[in-house]
Amino acid sequence: MTLTPDSAISQLCGANPSQRNARLRKHADYQRAYKASRKQFSASMTWFLAQRPDTPPPGLPIARFVGPDDAPRVGLTVGKVIGKAHERNRIKRRTREAVRAHLVELPCGIDLILHPRKQVMTMEFAKLQAEVLRIFRQAAAQVRSQSPQKNQAGLNTSLNTSPVNK
Repeated sequence: MTLTPDSAISQLCGANPSQRNARLRKHADYQRAYKASRKQFSASMTWFLAQRPDTPPPGLPIARFVGPDDAPRVGLTVGKVIGKAHERNRIKRRTREAVRAHLVELPCGIDLILHPRKQVMTMEFAKLQAEVLRIFRQAAAQVRSQSPQKNQAGLNTSLNTSPVNK
């Protein structure tokens, strides 16, 4: 069975990326993501990554994420400093398409905000897709690095389990 990007998200997170829940929409969600993370830079955009507070901690089995609300959400912000409305709209359209194509790379339960630069409007689309893919993989690696480390038996070794001397 071949997984398309839409079916892969449906199987892993219980959501379809073409649905409205794959996008950040509320101002409060943007503000929470800004406060919970640091600005990170790439060649053509800056980005913020935050785990949603209502989701289990990273590293738990994917099977535990069953609701459509656990799908990764991506927000896009293009300010007026970038250019006129038709330029900002073109940047958003191009970036949304690149995000849609690679949404399966993001782990469940996170919010990612992208701030593209003006150069996104004129760069080759393949380069834009590669940049978005690199950001998504870097974000996924950050989420994995925050999860508790497990040993070969599957036991949590991040807790201090050394015996106490009495």
